Amino acid sequence: MAHESFEDAEVAEVLNQGYVSIKADKEERPDIDSVYMSVCQMLTGSGGWPLTVIMDCSGKPFFAGTYFPKTGRYRMAGLTDILTVILDKWHTERDTLLRSAARITGQLGVREKTANPAVSPELLCEKAVEYFKATFDLRYGGFGRAPKFPSPHNLLFLLEYHKLNGDKNSLFMAEKTLEQMARGGIFDHIGFGFSRYSTDEKWLAPHFEKMLYDNALLVSAYAKAYQITGNPLYKSIAEKTLLYIRREMTHPGGGFYSAQDADSDGVEGKYYVFTPDEIIFVLGKDMGEAFCEYYDITDKGNFEGKNIPNLIHNSKFDERFADASAKLYDYRLTRTALHRDEKILTSWNALMIAAFADAAAAFGNDEYLNMAKRAMDFIETHLYENGRLLASYCDGRRSEWGFIDDYAFTIYALLRLYQTTADNRYFAFAETLADTAITDFFDFDDGGFYLYGSAGEALITRPKECYDGAMPSGNSVMAMNLEMLYAINGSRETENVLLKQNAYMNAVAADAPAGHTFYLLSKMGNKDLSFGCKDGVCGVRWK
Repeated sequence: MAHESFEDAEVAEVLNQGYVSIKADKEERPDIDSVYMSVCQMLTGSGGWPLTVIMDCSGKPFFAGTYFPKTGRYRMAGLTDILTVILDKWHTERDTLLRSAARITGQLGVREKTANPAVSPELLCEKAVEYFKATFDLRYGGFGRAPKFPSPHNLLFLLEYHKLNGDKNSLFMAEKTLEQMARGGIFDHIGFGFSRYSTDEKWLAPHFEKMLYDNALLVSAYAKAYQITGNPLYKSIAEKTLLYIRREMTHPGGGFYSAQDADSDGVEGKYYVFTPDEIIFVLGKDMGEAFCEYYDITDKGNFEGKNIPNLIHNSKFDERFADASAKLYDYRLTRTALHRDEKILTSWNALMIAAFADAAAAFGNDEYLNMAKRAMDFIETHLYENGRLLASYCDGRRSEWGFIDDYAFTIYALLRLYQTTADNRYFAFAETLADTAITDFFDFDDGGFYLYGSAGEALITRPKECYDGAMPSGNSVMAMNLEMLYAINGSRETENVLLKQNAYMNAVAADAPAGHTFYLLSKMGNKDLSFGCKDGVCGVRWK
């Protein structure tokens, strides 16, 4: 829509006749995204992006949808038609539209389900595992049908469930999925790192956009799998992903950029695909042909006549092509370019800090620990002011306030750093942020943390995000944080908030346990602390 409509003079003319046009970045304003995505789901039964909403001047919506072409086609209404019809109704039937807006806004404000402390977290864990077993793809790993998303927190949950209960099926599902993703085209075998999701069941053809949060959570999952199994493949994939982050997604000051586009020169995936002739041109005949055979690169192609390098049908992982991949990486950089979203988001940076800390603990790598420390310093310097976190930074421009994800993920990252380093300043900062999060975001009546704080802009409703989707929710991560904080400080105040948060989340998770796996992860395992060292890295460990 950005190209088809919002850069189009005809659409601009229609908009300017009677509308005030606002384009919001959903990553900088997750509160706006959450509120109006709920409206879209309520009105249409589904959601997605781009999100299109029409509302009155007070922010009350009466129309919502996702993608609309400029003009109607294939039984899909066109944006210009919609804008023209609604503008006419605004002049002739305004009261009807305003009543509709009031009704929709009222439905958003329906009181949420109150907490039910009788719900057992153990039973919720069992039901989540049952769901994963029922939807598991035995051949290619992952859950359900295409498109397939990595959802690394689900894999972390299964790994921890196996560790706690000795459930071999949980370990098998997690390992199968991790291995098949590493084989597929969703993993960039040339430049490393993972794309956002796979459009097919085999993990072959991704939506080529690379997101910081996916790669952060996947590093944590592969590091955890390595700690449990000792399989060197998991260590290799985690290390390659962190190499990608270090050389392509790291700000000179230590923070991490948000994403890389899927498109080059207006063509999705152009940057990533190859022909056999290109491979042979770069590597020479013998090595080129061997590389093509190993990575399934053929004249026919596996993606729109070209090839996504993959190992789906290969029985082994072979590091003898490492130098060849490096040459192709250098060649690829000269061939075309990718746009990089250079926003530095606090919440996503915190997940990557936790990933570097996890990798440092799992692999005994001080460089990873230094990367985590530098990035946390970046947050403290550029995204923390007057006792409060800010959500984003880009070229010196900062947002005005942070959201619960910013607090939850940053506290989580600080606790991971504290576990790995035993440096009390990380724990002290985590406690400070937790106090602010509780004061500004927590619902002391019903439990749960609101998405935006008391200092934020008041919208037509104040949502609580609890579902663990592409990322864990702020509420799930806060439950984990409170568990860890209480295990260390034993504070009665922390315990009181933790009990109320658990009761709230138990009730929310009861409807769909598999959609709240990061919360359930916080319910598993013994939180007793121990200090110890692994491969030269010393710090606090959970037993």
